[in-house]
Amino acid sequence: MSRPGLDSEGYIAREGSLARVPAPFRPVVAAVRDRLADVFGTRMHSAYLYGSIPRGTARVGRSDLDLLIALHEEPTDADRAGARALEEAVDEQFPQVDGGGALLVSRAQALSDLETHDLGWFVACLCTPLLGEDLAASLPRYRPDSLLARETNGDLALHLPRWRERIAAAEDSEEARRPLVRFMSRRLVRTGFTLVMPRWNGWTSDLHEMAEAFAGYYPARAEQLRTAAVRGYEPTGDADVLTSYVDDLGPWLAEEYARVHGVKAARPGQTTG
Repeated sequence: MSRPGLDSEGYIAREGSLARVPAPFRPVVAAVRDRLADVFGTRMHSAYLYGSIPRGTARVGRSDLDLLIALHEEPTDADRAGARALEEAVDEQFPQVDGGGALLVSRAQALSDLETHDLGWFVACLCTPLLGEDLAASLPRYRPDSLLARETNGDLALHLPRWRERIAAAEDSEEARRPLVRFMSRRLVRTGFTLVMPRWNGWTSDLHEMAEAFAGYYPARAEQLRTAAVRGYEPTGDADVLTSYVDDLGPWLAEEYARVHGVKAARPGQTTG
């Protein structure tokens, strides 16, 4: 049986396109395209959209604008400041979007051997070209195998201590905790999905579909991931949710992931804290 998200040869198909951008978001995309050159000039190699807008599933007033910008050189503090200014300007001008983020990388990093099955895969399969030469032309095709699972989400154990620090540092209010619940819910659901991805043999970016795929292999944890998928779209500000993520579901997922797929290759300067 063929699975969603794969092409006729069993490789993960690129999931978005500019043709799928919903009409309300097209002026946003056009404005961003025009401003990118002003912000980054000749330092920019290429730019991409990712997330719900190029997938065609964005909701007006609820979805954010996600960008990946590849530079010819390593990003500088000035580049990061320019990206933040662009994010703020777009968020202020267009009520269609609810915030956004610009991920800055270098061309060399995206095409490095170390990042082939993480950042490289992300660019080739989950990013939609917006400007410049598409880096995907220099990257391989990808199957939903154990190597891809390991290199995309096999580092959850490293993130859990940082998550605990973020929770402890957050203001004691539902409003402050809600973005943390959204972020951590999405990361846990995606990790649960890629844990079973090689057996499920397909790809999806829909959190509910991810949770259902996971449920077929880990029924005892199914409701936890289904609930996390709901919170990934409609987050609560419940402190107990965050506690359960870092004390129960997160540690279990990290341990099971390492058992099944191994641990993601270490990055330069990486620490365990």
